[in-house]
Amino acid sequence: MLGHDPSAPQWHRVRRGIYVNRVAFDKLPPWRKYAVRVHAFVRLHPDAVLCLESAAVLLGLPLSDEPRDIHVYDPDRSASRRFGDVCVHTSSDPREVIQVGGVFVTGMLDTTVDLARVLPPAFALAVVDAAIAPAQGGTLTSELLQHHASAQQNQRGVAQLRWLWAHADPRSESTGESISRAVIEWCGFPTPVLQITFHYDGCTDRVDFLFEATKTIGESDGWVKYKMQKDPQRATELLKEEKRREDRLRRRGHPFARWELRDVLRVTPLGDALHAASVRRVRPSQAGMLATLRDRRRQARGSLR
Repeated sequence: MLGHDPSAPQWHRVRRGIYVNRVAFDKLPPWRKYAVRVHAFVRLHPDAVLCLESAAVLLGLPLSDEPRDIHVYDPDRSASRRFGDVCVHTSSDPREVIQVGGVFVTGMLDTTVDLARVLPPAFALAVVDAAIAPAQGGTLTSELLQHHASAQQNQRGVAQLRWLWAHADPRSESTGESISRAVIEWCGFPTPVLQITFHYDGCTDRVDFLFEATKTIGESDGWVKYKMQKDPQRATELLKEEKRREDRLRRRGHPFARWELRDVLRVTPLGDALHAASVRRVRPSQAGMLATLRDRRRQARGSLR
């Protein structure tokens, strides 16, 4: 903020001496608010090395909420420290430090493994899926992540890591898809096939999930992507096109289930949508794993050791 009165109600203080428009800031989704906070911190501390969720902001790894803390890596400290909302982490394992847009961060490999250890499992899966996705250039694989993690002295979250390496899939195209896959499994539903393409009536239709036994199609973004269109006319056209697509697939014997991320996090709406589309549970639900969804704001505390 330049040339304005910071005490005026239209300004929101992000950090000492850094203000943003309050109305615009309040409209941002939680993870974008966090990105604003991270960039404000870096502006005041340009030599800091970001790690964990703060590094994820620069590396393009997904966050589903607004973390409480800014995370900084300092290998020269003898112990981790907290300074207000800033956690300074130490580690017995070295970290690669790179620059992204002039900002120092731990590298993609280290950041992904660190987050895989500390985030709740469904949200960690979204990070791992994104890291190994073709959009990241295909340089990381679940095997490489597993090898890197096993070579570290850090033993935190070993059981969770085993689950992640077994379930990571580069075909997942969004945070919602990754978290949906985890919850579908924990609810006891059959494992769907990802990103299947159908060719009906001269059209090519690709779907998020296919439950093969019942031919049920699952779409994890519901209608939200159409609601987010800024142009109402374009949104209407896309909705009509999607309705034609769904009707075409239904005519070929595919029941349809749609849900949004909020439905997944509440669990029951996702289960109801699948059940209404003829998908039945094939195993007992995992109450312990489903309970981790309520821990979505779990923070990475202490050292990275």
